[in-house]
Amino acid sequence: MVSIKRTAAACTAICLAAASFPASAAGSGDEYLPLNRNRTDCVYSDQQNTAYASCNDVYYDAWSGSKGSYLAYDLSAFQPEKINVAWYSGAWNNYDYTVLNESAGASLSAYKIYVNAAEGGAYPETGWEEKVSVQDYTAHSGQNLLDFTGYHWVKLEVCGVQNGGTTVSLNVDIHDCSAGAPDSWIFYGDSITAGGMVTFSAGDGNFADFVHRLDPRHYPAQENGGIGGIFSTTGKANIDRWLKQFPGTYVSIAYGTNDCWGNQTGAERYYENTVYMIEAVQKAGKTAVLPKIPYSTEPGITPYIGDYNAQIDRIYREYPDVIQGPDFYAWFQEHPEGLSADGVHPNADGYNEMRRLWAETAVEAIYSKAADPAACSGDVNADGKNDAADAELLAAYLTGKGTLPAGWKNADLNGDGRLHAGDLTLLKRLILMKETEDPVMTQPVLLD
Repeated sequence: MVSIKRTAAACTAICLAAASFPASAAGSGDEYLPLNRNRTDCVYSDQQNTAYASCNDVYYDAWSGSKGSYLAYDLSAFQPEKINVAWYSGAWNNYDYTVLNESAGASLSAYKIYVNAAEGGAYPETGWEEKVSVQDYTAHSGQNLLDFTGYHWVKLEVCGVQNGGTTVSLNVDIHDCSAGAPDSWIFYGDSITAGGMVTFSAGDGNFADFVHRLDPRHYPAQENGGIGGIFSTTGKANIDRWLKQFPGTYVSIAYGTNDCWGNQTGAERYYENTVYMIEAVQKAGKTAVLPKIPYSTEPGITPYIGDYNAQIDRIYREYPDVIQGPDFYAWFQEHPEGLSADGVHPNADGYNEMRRLWAETAVEAIYSKAADPAACSGDVNADGKNDAADAELLAAYLTGKGTLPAGWKNADLNGDGRLHAGDLTLLKRLILMKETEDPVMTQPVLLD
């Protein structure tokens, strides 16, 4: 197995009744990687000797800092309008140490993010504007979406460490979100999620690595929200709090193995807990993704999995907007060699396959889904028609004056999985075309 971040592949062009997705000149897809990836000459820190490790293409090493230390990135070469600052601590513990009253790790308990409009090339000592201030943080990773219009620099400052220590190690990815909704995932779940959806590039890579190889237009931010030993009841109790600190778009809900181990929760209660989490995700304006509970050879689990997975099928029917995640039951039943000796947790190869299946699901269901006018109707407010109200709703979101529309998928008129000005242009043309019924307007128009 080879752990890589970059893959040479042709960028797919997508055309939908008026839209053409631009292929990259080099065809490598590198322009869709985090803006600071491998730009080690554009990172500055009071701990400069390890600053390069915060943004290289290896997550196993990291920048080492302490309370009061900072990492600053020169983004003047890109000038994005909106960015997502994603950070990952080197403390590979459970997602949130407070859930099981665990000992805290060497992760951020408090931090601030600043921006600066100074020209690039030399670290500016003055002119920093505070944009984010976080206190009492309990997770091992985090993301913050910032308006970056007019700025060239972003800086993260360490203000506290969870375990009360003096040092913290971090990797930082800065993603360009100028095109619309953040291309970002979080995977909530139990120990199987915690072991499989790692950020560091185990096996053939992490989830984002697999996605990028399949579709070079995407390298999503990803957080591992797994916590070993918990149930769907635990997820339900914490989901509202967790969602408040996640600015991304896609939320995986992957509980169930512990619930059905000895039938401790009961299939009906598992259904109720999962529905609560699904609805919480949707109320937050995000997209819920629900995989099947993995097959297991453990005698305490095997008799009950079918009843619990039947509840997932029920949710698929009742909540058609939920994206169907990988069928881990079918895959591990067909490939029991992917399980470890306990018959519950995957082994290294099994976890590698889980990440691959997750990436294939993301690409098939979201990123490379064939754009089809019926699916992308332009009915942003879901009132059954296309009119100025749809354009106003989309424009409000794109300018930061509104929330993510419930019917945002209908607004993704070029089928690239994001919302941006190009979609608004196509929506206006679609509305005009319907109002005028001008046959000329039905001809494909390629946008620059």
